Amino acid sequence: MDLPPELLANRRNWDERVPIHLEGYGTDAFVADPERLSDVAREDLALMAPHLPGGSVAGLDLLHLQCHIGTDTLSFARLGARVTGVDLSPASVAAARSLAERAGLAATFVESEVTATPEVVADRFDVVHTSIGALCWLPDLAAWARTVATMLRPGGLFFVRDTHPVLASLDDERDDDLLVVTRDHLGGGAPERWDDETTYVESDVRITSTETWEWKHPLSEVVTVLLDAGLRITSLGEQTTLPWRALPQMVEEDTPHGRAWVLPARRRRLPLTFSLTAVADG
Repeated sequence: MDLPPELLANRRNWDERVPIHLEGYGTDAFVADPERLSDVAREDLALMAPHLPGGSVAGLDLLHLQCHIGTDTLSFARLGARVTGVDLSPASVAAARSLAERAGLAATFVESEVTATPEVVADRFDVVHTSIGALCWLPDLAAWARTVATMLRPGGLFFVRDTHPVLASLDDERDDDLLVVTRDHLGGGAPERWDDETTYVESDVRITSTETWEWKHPLSEVVTVLLDAGLRITSLGEQTTLPWRALPQMVEEDTPHGRAWVLPARRRRLPLTFSLTAVADG
């Protein structure tokens, strides 16, 4: 599949993030402790559980779209799922395969642009999972939703938790106590170009492939494309925690699912993430 220049730039950037994230995600500790799960997987499972048979992914076939280096995917493997991860970045896929081998976990990782998944993964799944920080990298959300629907078995569950569009519209450079809307909430389809030598994992290492492109997707679009793809939405939630520090005002706290970033209590008046579940009716 030929990729547009924006996705090629994003792939180069994510390839270069891999060694930084292997350290920042604590992969050595993940390998050393067979009980360890990523905080993202813990929170996602808590939100998915009411919609899963027996509240568990154990014994289910799970597809993780945009899996990056596989820490969340392999956490679900530790919880008993048969997992397949898909990612655009070949360096991420290679790292995920290596991490699975080091951790002694069975998993399949496939390099692919997300909407081409049905062309490279023949199986269908009980659960399709997309988690935090993923949707902004997708130029065509309708094609993504059709991919989700295609990859689900009848009765299968789709789950997504991602950055709330309200958060993405705030000024992320203010270091005072105000939350100010300065960016387009609705997006309008045009991508934003970014030039940044850092990543969300704190590190002294700098990236040389600094160009990335992101697309805004309002919550109304997420809901609409999934409905148009034939899925039945069964829940929609909003949360107040985030795995990274998106705004200077945020502080780190312990949560039931691990450490997370939150707004100060006096400013905890808007959502940072949303979650959605949907079912592929037979």
